[in-house]
Amino acid sequence: MPALARQTAETGGPLTPTPYCDDGDDPTIPQTEGPYFKPNSPQRTVLPGAGTPLTVSGYVFGLACQPLANVLLDFWQADNSGAYDNITYNFRGHQYTNAQGAFKLTTIVPGLYPGRTRHLHVKAQAPGRPILTTQLYFPGEPRNNTDTIFDPRLLMTVRTVGTGREATFDFVLNVPGVPPTDPPTSPPPGGGTWQVGVTYQAGDRVTYGGAAYRCLQGHQAQAGWEPPNVPALWQRA
Repeated sequence: MPALARQTAETGGPLTPTPYCDDGDDPTIPQTEGPYFKPNSPQRTVLPGAGTPLTVSGYVFGLACQPLANVLLDFWQADNSGAYDNITYNFRGHQYTNAQGAFKLTTIVPGLYPGRTRHLHVKAQAPGRPILTTQLYFPGEPRNNTDTIFDPRLLMTVRTVGTGREATFDFVLNVPGVPPTDPPTSPPPGGGTWQVGVTYQAGDRVTYGGAAYRCLQGHQAQAGWEPPNVPALWQRA
């Protein structure tokens, strides 16, 4: 399954990575809720407002590395000036993972809150399971070194695209389950080297449907995760 988000520091040295999703994996670590959580946020995947555009996408897995559908993800963050809105629901919203355990949030890069590095807040809850409260961070931020709450295991993978930024992060919740059975390998429609059941590592290259792709995160391929369908895992080469 896909690895959790990881990134290389701007200096060229590796950051402490979050663990790969595999059998018996440790769940994503919790962090403090902070003083600005507000319940009953609106259900929406877009948090509108002025600032640098940001999308955050990824998957939610259980301990057995199975994607989890219908997981509630409640996001809240500071605006472009570093302020939280506790009167209305500006830059607050919740959504649910789809049948493949995927989510996508469209928002802006949060401003700097006094005393903290740049971050996003999130609560994640699988149906009938406990709530995970944590925070997500941006690589290369100067305040990462001085923020007493910052944890490199919660770094997103972030890249600049045009005038905006794209981030990825995969959550592992404390939900037991049975590891998925390896499906038989089969050639993709239209020909190519990508195959269901193969374990790919970051940097591997495949072809699918006449196009070349480079693997971004280690995972075991399965039906529905063809390279064009999962930009968090594959990038056009």
